[in-house]
Amino acid sequence: MLLKIVKATTLAAIATCALNASDFNAQAEKDRLALIKYFEAKFEDPEKNRNTFFPYSTDDELKNSIAKGVKFEEFSKGNYAFNIDGKSQYEELKEMPPYEDAIDEGEELYTKKFANGKSFASCFPNPAIGADYPMYDDKKKEIITLTQSINTCLTSNGEKPWNTKKGNMAKLQAYFASATTDEELKVNVTIPSADAAAAYERGKEYYYSQRGYLKLSCATCHVQGAGLRVRNEKLSQFVGQTTHFPVFRLKWDGLGTLERRVSGCIKDQGQVPPKDNSKEMKELIYFLSYMSNGLTVDGPDIRK
Repeated sequence: MLLKIVKATTLAAIATCALNASDFNAQAEKDRLALIKYFEAKFEDPEKNRNTFFPYSTDDELKNSIAKGVKFEEFSKGNYAFNIDGKSQYEELKEMPPYEDAIDEGEELYTKKFANGKSFASCFPNPAIGADYPMYDDKKKEIITLTQSINTCLTSNGEKPWNTKKGNMAKLQAYFASATTDEELKVNVTIPSADAAAAYERGKEYYYSQRGYLKLSCATCHVQGAGLRVRNEKLSQFVGQTTHFPVFRLKWDGLGTLERRVSGCIKDQGQVPPKDNSKEMKELIYFLSYMSNGLTVDGPDIRK
């Protein structure tokens, strides 16, 4: 099953684009459901399934550090869905989350007037938009990320664009994510056309392709490697990785956008990451986000 997921081919992309209008997401849904099945099987009983999924884990890890019976709805918590020790630390940090002030600052940015008298509220009347991005714009023939949409709002109103990785961008996104979480909305990334389906396939190909001097892919760590230990941390599973952004990372000592995290992950693979507004980055984020469809948005959140 996993082999079928990994082998993303041009032929598959062509086949997807040939589907009827109501079925542009047919291949994407097969991919998503297959991944859910794979991860639920992986964490159903780590001790029992060690030869299949955890060949390098110790007996103690499998018995005491990795939770059993993890289901789809829990995947939005990243590795805290199965990481027993990490989850207890995570829950302690959530009692007084370090990003609360950023949410308040994001709300102030949302209502603050531009020089022309308008504001972000003019561009985004409802701030609970965290579940809908990224989206495909059929007129522009491109993926539009939330980061891009925020900067477009700025420049179209005569303001300078923001840093795409942190600062005000992350704070405003934290407010949007919080508003979305409050309404208990679920990730709902759509594939409305053949062109959108092709963009999805290109994002999938990037995710599963080995690159860089280490010859790693995103899937190496977050599909095959999910749950395994690297140094002192356990690798998170692919499904659910986009539900909680922006995140406050202890490593950063601050908030960061999804683009910031993806870029860092690609660098760790020994690759040069694509620019945040590039076609490659946006299509990769499109694919990543679609795989979290159906999960409740729970951002902003905290990670190590």
